[in-house]
Amino acid sequence: MYEEILKKIKSKIQTLDYVVTIHAEEEISNDYLSIYDVENGIKTGKIVERQPDKITGEYKYRIRGYSLDNEMIETIVKFSLTDKIVIITVYAL
Repeated sequence: MYEEILKKIKSKIQTLDYVVTIHAEEEISNDYLSIYDVENGIKTGKIVERQPDKITGEYKYRIRGYSLDNEMIETIVKFSLTDKIVIITVYAL
């Protein structure tokens, strides 16, 4: 359903055109993941939900994929005003 959006997200991950929020960094650390796990989770993932932000109305996307250790993870991302990917949070399932 969101194939073109996912393709754009994966392309931006591949070219390192993304930023990670402090909250996401903390969650990555808490779940003993690395940024490589997050990248792989997006590269292997599918969008499972598109959510409108309650304040801004911007869309954020829940992407479910696999870490390098084949652990299922979800990453929440959105596009910034400059069209970078913003990794909002990450968690292991």
